[in-house]
Amino acid sequence: MSPAAAAPFKIVIPARYGSTRLPAKPLLDLGGKPMVVRVAERALLSMADEVIIATDHPEVREAAERYGMRAILTAAGHATGTDRLAEVVERFAWDDETMVVNVQGDEPLIDPQLIDQTAARLAATGADMATVAHALSDAGDFFNPNVVKVVCAANGDALYFSRAPIPYARDHFTSAAGRSTFPPGMHALRHVGLYAYRARFLRSYCHLAPSPLENLEALEQLRALWHGFRITVHLAEHLPTAGVDTPEDARLMQDRFKKV
Repeated sequence: MSPAAAAPFKIVIPARYGSTRLPAKPLLDLGGKPMVVRVAERALLSMADEVIIATDHPEVREAAERYGMRAILTAAGHATGTDRLAEVVERFAWDDETMVVNVQGDEPLIDPQLIDQTAARLAATGADMATVAHALSDAGDFFNPNVVKVVCAANGDALYFSRAPIPYARDHFTSAAGRSTFPPGMHALRHVGLYAYRARFLRSYCHLAPSPLENLEALEQLRALWHGFRITVHLAEHLPTAGVDTPEDARLMQDRFKKV
């Protein structure tokens, strides 16, 4: 049995209708079903005791309900998915210690076990949030600003997230070996954007002022660190399958579901 089974949690899938690159993205057809439904089907394979799709558009809610999914309409003006989760927490008056996993509405191949492990990590600590990281082995990814890195403390809490290459092995990267390899013993971590929260944090989050670091790095999670909240990190054995962000991602995902 999953270790998360002893610690009940809920899943909220924020599904914003508008997208600059992919309009009506939650409704993208994947093998005859809308993408948001595919995501919810994966979420229902986890140990969560409740799965809710939170959307800003009636077409998304109606599509979800046609397939028997629970979906609610939330405000259209939320800047982030985290803000949308905070509305859900208030809507249902969940207890402060309720654990809520944010499963992105564009990850139709998300691993249910990874959801359970992330919730279990939060349950096992006193942290406010939990997220996921995976070991980086490729130096090209390490120096790629589109790959977010995280550095952790001895207890597994996140110290910092950055688009920059961290931790930076000064002597090695300025040596003849250059940037093509890692020095022996160096452990670099790729951040994976799956989050679990305690409801009390979500209630606080919408009142937190954005941080200068968050604006510089374009990384929302730095707001939590800036204001002193703890983020614990689950280390995943396998790199999760990427979600759907671009039209090319959408075509590749549609091809994948045609083969199922």
